Amino acid sequence: MSDNNQLTAAQRADLRTVAAMIVPESSEYRVPGADDPVIQADMLATLGRDTALVAQALDHLARLAGKPLAELDEAKRDAVAQEFRATGGAAAATLVRVVLQCYYRDDRVLRSLGFELRAPFPKGHVLEEGDWSLLDPVRARGGTLRRA
Repeated sequence: MSDNNQLTAAQRADLRTVAAMIVPESSEYRVPGADDPVIQADMLATLGRDTALVAQALDHLARLAGKPLAELDEAKRDAVAQEFRATGGAAAATLVRVVLQCYYRDDRVLRSLGFELRAPFPKGHVLEEGDWSLLDPVRARGGTLRRA
């Protein structure tokens, strides 16, 4: 396991591999995959407080794979990913969140989605009104949260 400040070379390689599995490159939409060097550099530079959980997730992936993820064929990689999703817990969720947040702030990805490349404030972004009735089942459950 790596320290809280950085990932090992093996962990970085597995991060690149799993990132490509989460968001592959698309020639149709002309966007890179999440394994793109610029996106990977952003991930590594901004891990911060998520470093320990991401390292834990990558170590779990390595145990499941039995060797570097990139060395597995596609079918074995997919099987490992399925097991990882089922058993990875909070660490796996953190890993996926980190990959997605870095991917979706890349200029090329934002441009392909039709977003203007600018800070969200002071202009802000307009969100379309959603269907609030989708929350009715949650509201109907009442106070199921534990009190602090």
